[in-house]
Amino acid sequence: MKTIKLGSTGLEVSRLGLGCMGMSAFYTGSGQDDAGAIKTIHRAFDLGVTFYDTAEMYGPYTNEELLGQAVADRRDQVVLASKFGNIDHSKGGVRGLNGSPANLRVAVEGSLKRLGTDYIDLYYQHRMDPGIPIEETVGEFVKLIEEGKIRGYGLSEAAPATIRRAHAVHPVTALQTEYSLWSRDPEAEILPTTRELGIGFVPYSPLGRGFLTGAIRSLDQLDVSDFRRQNPRFAGENLEANIRLVERVDAVAAAAEASAAQVALAWLLAQGDDIAPIPGTKRISYLEDNLGADQLVLTEAQLADLGSLPTPAGERYTAEGMAGLNK
Repeated sequence: MKTIKLGSTGLEVSRLGLGCMGMSAFYTGSGQDDAGAIKTIHRAFDLGVTFYDTAEMYGPYTNEELLGQAVADRRDQVVLASKFGNIDHSKGGVRGLNGSPANLRVAVEGSLKRLGTDYIDLYYQHRMDPGIPIEETVGEFVKLIEEGKIRGYGLSEAAPATIRRAHAVHPVTALQTEYSLWSRDPEAEILPTTRELGIGFVPYSPLGRGFLTGAIRSLDQLDVSDFRRQNPRFAGENLEANIRLVERVDAVAAAAEASAAQVALAWLLAQGDDIAPIPGTKRISYLEDNLGADQLVLTEAQLADLGSLPTPAGERYTAEGMAGLNK
């Protein structure tokens, strides 16, 4: 597995990481096979994956515990990333935005305990809190770096202006936001900003929440608790329109003698050497297929064909979810 350095801070990671969220939360089958999930994490390590992503809200809390258990005997060989800010510890741990220094302090102590480590390589603010100036949050990140509790900090779903304000206080290691063949908004302003400032870019949901694999054709395939049932892109006429989009990915995959997932990830990797996607899966077979993208080189014609795909039908979150994004 090739490695890259995330931005100017020099944090070295495998250029394909592993998003661990779906092992414990939000997706069909989440939280039902921890032993299998740990085997998948171990297999990822064997195949050269060093970059593992979680968050306190995944579960909540259980995903950090799972990942900590899985990497306990190889902690110094992996890069752990977690996130805070979507759980308000001042109100007993309810879901809600809180980017205050006090909430960050409580959150990181909890993450350290659950991950079973005395430091976290990369700690993100999961969503921006409009009630707390980003400079105050970053000030606490700096204290945590000085104390050795985190090695670097990141932002998730932050707007360019917010990124610049944070970076002016202390260099941002990485920005995490949704980016894939069907979520290309970062190309307009966010990617140019991170590249100008020397900040790494970590795309989450690089397979369009599983849709770009071509495996999802009906909501009947998803558990009633699966959050994608409420996602606008998986609903009604939007679903049918987006299936036609994926059929074009399938056509490129057939020509490239690869899977649709590999093609979608290879396209993303071709967008720059500062990008480290974190496709998520809890199954070894899907993991092995995804990692095949590391060796797949698409032709210029194939990249152009994929790059010309239309914008998907529907927003990437519900109205409530979109309102929580920093714009």
